[in-house]
Amino acid sequence: MKNPVDFAKNQLTEIVSAAYKKASDGGALPPGAEVTITAEIPRDAQNGDYATSFALAAAKQLKRSPRDVATALCENINLENSLFSSVEIAGPGFINFRLSDKWYSDVLLSISENAENYGRTDDGAGRTVQVEFVSANPTGPMTIGNARGGVLGDSLAAVLDFAGWKVTREFYLNDAGNQVELFGCSIDARYRQLILGEDKVEFPDDGYHGDDIRELAAAFRAEFGDEIANLPDEERREKMVTFGLSSNVARMKRDLERYGINYDVWFPESDLHNSGYVKETMDMLIERGVTYEKEGAIWLKSTDFGLEKDEVLIRSNGFYTYYAVDIAYHRNKFEKRGFDKVIDCLGADHHGHTIRFRAGLDALGIDSTKLDFLLFQFVRLYKDGELFKVSKRSGRAISLADLLDEVPLDATRFLFNMQTAGSVIEFDMDLAIKESSDNPIYYVQYAHARICSLLSALASEGDEIPNISEVDFSLLTDSSERELIKILGAFPEQIRACARDYEPSGINRYLMEIAGAFHRFYAACRIRGEADALKKARLLLVSSTKTVLGTGLKLLGVGAPERM
Repeated sequence: MKNPVDFAKNQLTEIVSAAYKKASDGGALPPGAEVTITAEIPRDAQNGDYATSFALAAAKQLKRSPRDVATALCENINLENSLFSSVEIAGPGFINFRLSDKWYSDVLLSISENAENYGRTDDGAGRTVQVEFVSANPTGPMTIGNARGGVLGDSLAAVLDFAGWKVTREFYLNDAGNQVELFGCSIDARYRQLILGEDKVEFPDDGYHGDDIRELAAAFRAEFGDEIANLPDEERREKMVTFGLSSNVARMKRDLERYGINYDVWFPESDLHNSGYVKETMDMLIERGVTYEKEGAIWLKSTDFGLEKDEVLIRSNGFYTYYAVDIAYHRNKFEKRGFDKVIDCLGADHHGHTIRFRAGLDALGIDSTKLDFLLFQFVRLYKDGELFKVSKRSGRAISLADLLDEVPLDATRFLFNMQTAGSVIEFDMDLAIKESSDNPIYYVQYAHARICSLLSALASEGDEIPNISEVDFSLLTDSSERELIKILGAFPEQIRACARDYEPSGINRYLMEIAGAFHRFYAACRIRGEADALKKARLLLVSSTKTVLGTGLKLLGVGAPERM
């Protein structure tokens, strides 16, 4: 599919290149300027729709003033059959271009022809990418941080898919290791306290003290009774772990599905251990000569791969460290499953993992540039103007489920993705449910609903969305119409940028731009009562706006209501 912005930029550079050749062949400018011609979109539309600073960049080489270079170029520019209607010199030597009617009509033609596929790119070229996100510890409820990571990862996956990648969404389930053993001990202690009394059973100091552990212990007792308490400790705790993980993972899946997230793969850490994959990976590192033994432990020569200190892989007691398992897991992603790209979505406090994980891949001889990260900052919840940390229902820290009880799904997903991943989010729960233009999600969804209502009302009066062949696009000359079409034309470029930068929040801000431009157009331009030709052109513009809004909202996992 043609990218209207990219196409215009490429054509501009070709036009300027041809003009320079013509000017140098004719003696108006010296030949040999080795300067890349670039095209930009000016912030102020008064400075044109597109511009180039080539004259300023080439002036020194050509030994002419930038203004003289720009004048010679403009005298040799040919805009015939191009996407531009005029060209002008501004300031010290900028050359500004104005778009022609053809560019505006091409945008609406492309939207009409491609419908919900408008904006798709083939940048990914069918390459495979795994996006791993949330991967919350299954020993407790998911947090607000998990909620933000969830919508960022899910939206990024959707954008990458739209940009031509073959995407796999993955949840890494930490169902092995010390924290799981401690999880079982915690449930076991609470279970035996229910039977014998709290003063009779000591609770581990480093155990999980949350009310959710008490709830699991009570549920376990209700299902299996008291006789389990007579089993040997190891056998009893193994049953606790199985029951607790099964219960928590089922709850995670329910909460995430409620949040609009469905994974392609739930990958258990235990699979890496049970298959011998961790051992195999450690043996590979040892064979590659990148480890050494010290005090009975096996260490990775991490400093050879960019880390400040060496890291333990196998403790002196023979147990693998989390780092060893992480290296094996990432090897599995690339070597066993063959992903072309892997993106880990992590909280900003895990910044150190970016270096450690890449170092582990380098040590294995795997190209670590294929591993990327989306790091996101934490969330502050506010309600009634105050920091909101505790759920009134449970009396404990707010979980994802608690939040969804308080705030609508669409608002939660949209507002958690409103800012760049690296920004701390201050989430106003009162704003999230407010039905006014102050609320970003309401503002965008209202634009979509308003369009649906308008189209429905016009259809009832006999004014259906016209066929493209019936529309005279040259009639759309009002500044509000042109502004709206320019924003619609930027959608493929927006997809490309968001996929390239791993920044899905760009879609939110783009949808806000569309909504604002549509509301301005609606205030400035009538449809009812206009001449038939103009009415048809504006109807197609309105329908095109609905299409792009709907596609953008779908990428964010947010509804596109027809009524509000």
